[in-house]
Amino acid sequence: MAKKGRLLFVGNNYNNNLNGNNNLNNNGRFLGITLWRAKTFLMTTNPRDLWQELCSYENLELAYKNARKRKTSKEYVIEFEKNLEDNLLLLRSELLLRSYRPKPLETFIIRDPKTRKISKSDFRDRIVHHALCNIIEPIFEKTFIHDSFANRKGKGTLKALQRFDFFKRKASRNNTRKCFVLKADIKHYFDTVSHAILLNLINRKIKDKNIIWLIKQILSNYCSDEKGKGMPLGNLTSQFFANVYLNELDYFFKNSLKSKYYIRYVDDFVIMHNDKEQLEKYFLAINGFLTENLDIRLHPDKSKIIQLKQGINFLGFRVFYYHKLLRKANIKKMQRRLQIYINKEVDYDWVYESFQGWNAYAMYADAYHLRKKFGELIQNRFYGSISLTEISQLMKHAVCV
Repeated sequence: MAKKGRLLFVGNNYNNNLNGNNNLNNNGRFLGITLWRAKTFLMTTNPRDLWQELCSYENLELAYKNARKRKTSKEYVIEFEKNLEDNLLLLRSELLLRSYRPKPLETFIIRDPKTRKISKSDFRDRIVHHALCNIIEPIFEKTFIHDSFANRKGKGTLKALQRFDFFKRKASRNNTRKCFVLKADIKHYFDTVSHAILLNLINRKIKDKNIIWLIKQILSNYCSDEKGKGMPLGNLTSQFFANVYLNELDYFFKNSLKSKYYIRYVDDFVIMHNDKEQLEKYFLAINGFLTENLDIRLHPDKSKIIQLKQGINFLGFRVFYYHKLLRKANIKKMQRRLQIYINKEVDYDWVYESFQGWNAYAMYADAYHLRKKFGELIQNRFYGSISLTEISQLMKHAVCV
């Protein structure tokens, strides 16, 4: 540390005499190299202890706060909070002693309208998932490409759609030539991810054996049809691991196929090109790469090449050159919800939150009259009602005024 302090002192002297120094560029370059070497030396002699960072009380407390977001009224959260410090300290001890074992997943089926199996982790296990991602996600984030948009800060559905709009203008030269889109996804993606391949990919960046042990605990807690494969749909870690796994596809496409117009959102991806035959070649190359390197395959029925003017189904929308429409399945789903809102005794707070979520999503499409119609139906059904969220917003506005 003394060496570091001395270097900083030299830097201050140097900066105080900039005007009288005829060798500014040379001295500045020398000082920069010296400081860089000192920083490198300190980093190599004092490497991060990722496991201790993960198990720290501060990280577990942050993980708890992240896990409880929008769930503060849930009974299991309230129960955990009653002895918050003791519960976090117990969890920390289990991790440090490597006696931690996740509880069995709670599995249920949803149909919206596609049938999906969702596996829900216990609340304390979700805290561990957040604690793990807090530490290792920033390490991998640096390696992810710009055009991967799912489950990343500053990304999301809107950013992906905006990127699609940008690419479609480029690929079609402002709609002056044909533009074809290869729309594809992975067949049974979450159920077919290989644990061995995933762990090998993680090992490239994470050398800490304790963290690898924890990841194995999380992966092995899911029972799939094929041993050594699969991740639960619904876990935070599964969303993160999904990006790590398909980051290999991203780099294959960017570095080997060298095409510009590629966007991925989890296992859904689109590629644009003015030549349909070129997209057919991409399809074969990608499927071969996935099969040989990641032991997964493209979905034969959902992977198609479509001309842009026909409309591309992407992230719940049907995207054309000049406009976007909500998919029929999305509209029918909302209509079914409206029937429940209107015909049954339901809590208005729940209805308000549910509709606001759908409305925020539907705003990305050209669906003004549909949103207005659905909103009026709810307003007429719950005339005079006000939700806790609306009250909170009114109070904030009153304070600002």
